[in-house]
Amino acid sequence: MASPSPSPYRAALVVAASALGLLTACGGGDGGTATATGSAADTPAASASPAPTAASSGASTEVPASAESSEASPAAPSSSPGATRCRTSELRASVGRNDPGAGQENHPVLLTNTSSRTCTLYGYPGAAFVDAAGQQLGPDPRRQRETPARIRLAPGGSAWAGLSYANPEISGARTATPAALLVTPPDEREPLRVRWTAGEVPVGGNESTVTVTVLRAGNLT
Repeated sequence: MASPSPSPYRAALVVAASALGLLTACGGGDGGTATATGSAADTPAASASPAPTAASSGASTEVPASAESSEASPAAPSSSPGATRCRTSELRASVGRNDPGAGQENHPVLLTNTSSRTCTLYGYPGAAFVDAAGQQLGPDPRRQRETPARIRLAPGGSAWAGLSYANPEISGARTATPAALLVTPPDEREPLRVRWTAGEVPVGGNESTVTVTVLRAGNLT
């Protein structure tokens, strides 16, 4: 049963929860080499989800951003000298606590600035479940139609994106248990590997679609 007072995380993922109930995955997709690639927004947003406010997160929304193409785009000028796009080598990826609701599994995927400079993130992270051999499990997640904003990450600051899918025990989807989640920062190609400890995920059949949201400023653990 969904809690009477939804968390800010679940509220931000309301679009993902609604969309998952309507989507059906294509067949196959449980083999091949993982290629989790992050990028900027690729479609105009039908509606934007509200972003939660996180105290002392070290991250802030720099500018409202209109939808852009999927091509990599340079960071917008910033009042902070040297604040350019965050590189994979400057970030740490992690997966926060699951916030289930309405038959959904909802995981915040966090990117934290481990460098000594302020950098920026804009758009969607890449994500791919992989087995112990590094082979991808299931298709790439679908992106929610949202309008991103450029996020400035101070040293130690974090941003998060929502990774959601229907509970396999309810949906009856074909499942696998990943060894890791590969997370790729927007406009980067090198992924960060995060050990997956949340059990089975859907990889095929009905109700097997996994979705990912744009990055938002904040630190949800």
